Amino acid sequence: MNNIPLAEQLRPATLDDYLGQQHLVGEGAILRKAIESGNIPSMILWGPPGVGKTTLAYIISQQLKREFYTLSAVSSGVKDVREVIKQAKYGFGQAILFIDEIHRFSKSQQDSLLGAVEKGVVTLIGATTENPSFEVISPLLSRCQVYILRSFEKEDLNILLEKAIQYLENAEKIKIHIDEDEALMRISGGDARKLLNALELITNAEKGQEEIHITNAKALDVIQQNLAIYDKSGEMHYDIISAFIKSMRGSDPNAAVYWLARMIEAGEDPKFIARRMLILASEDIGNANPNALLLAEACFEAVTQIGYPECRIILSQTAIYLASSVKSNASYFAIEKALSEVKKSGDLSVPLHIRNAPTKLMKEIGYGKGYKYAHSYDNNFVDLEFLPEEIKGKRFYDPGNNRREEDVREKLRHLWKDKYKY
Repeated sequence: MNNIPLAEQLRPATLDDYLGQQHLVGEGAILRKAIESGNIPSMILWGPPGVGKTTLAYIISQQLKREFYTLSAVSSGVKDVREVIKQAKYGFGQAILFIDEIHRFSKSQQDSLLGAVEKGVVTLIGATTENPSFEVISPLLSRCQVYILRSFEKEDLNILLEKAIQYLENAEKIKIHIDEDEALMRISGGDARKLLNALELITNAEKGQEEIHITNAKALDVIQQNLAIYDKSGEMHYDIISAFIKSMRGSDPNAAVYWLARMIEAGEDPKFIARRMLILASEDIGNANPNALLLAEACFEAVTQIGYPECRIILSQTAIYLASSVKSNASYFAIEKALSEVKKSGDLSVPLHIRNAPTKLMKEIGYGKGYKYAHSYDNNFVDLEFLPEEIKGKRFYDPGNNRREEDVREKLRHLWKDKYKY
């Protein structure tokens, strides 16, 4: 086998060969129509690793026959950006500038792109695994369309696996049997590149054999032995942040601070770590301990101001606090239930008595009629209907099983009696 990684050898060259993302590039899909029209906007491709962001950018450039410049935000600076823009001005047609991991660009680096994007000197395609609302500056984001790429389903990975096996069998003159695929799929985590890397490692480990039988045990054994090689592209980054979050959710401060140390030692962006703790403070702790969100927010602000090495202490304090805190996901489930109801029942009418009535006409037709000001009543409460008629009495918030939210449950039960069945 040559030295070109299997994932690179199997990289598709056309939209028809591109795997997954049918909501974007399938027949009649929004991005495919833009590509076929030849008039694409600058865009941010947002999705987990290994779902084809770089490949899609390359296919777009090939299909539109445009110059394709690529920069990595990890190793490129403002000087590199300006050099590409300078070259693009003298090129034929509108060039495409692809920036991998654009979330790692600083504000000044992102600022350097604005003029060229606005004037159409380049069409920007940025790839990111992070929410661009947080990581891309507003002026640049407003000039880009954001497309969300999804993790591969098992069916997609099976198709890819079959193609890879066929390619390897022809290239290496061997026969490959997948006796068990659970370990391969678990290793991949929906990441096509991880799947192909794993298959390539197993094949190389069995070099010289006429037939290779891949089992779960063999896959795990080979990957463990080659972990450093397997992770050479930095993909372990996503596994470690997952371990960090799950350790805090699981109330293990020792594991949490260990995974934190792994990230600090690797030079992880402290804001990335702090942002994840902000999310966890609300998603996994919520109103069981509202101070958790306040501390996580203070941590984010502090590491933004301080940076390494001192901010490691702030990160440690916050991680230990969150891991040790009482837990509740009641707020998370409340909004998920409410969103599900909105999607199911649509735009239900706001009850007349709680509508805003800024004009005389609105008051005459009943807007605000019957509304009772809660603070005018005992205990600052009055029994009114605040939900649309069609879903009255529907409970979205179910307090968690912890001391603070049990008190909340008791209070709501006292106020609303049997209405919400608290």
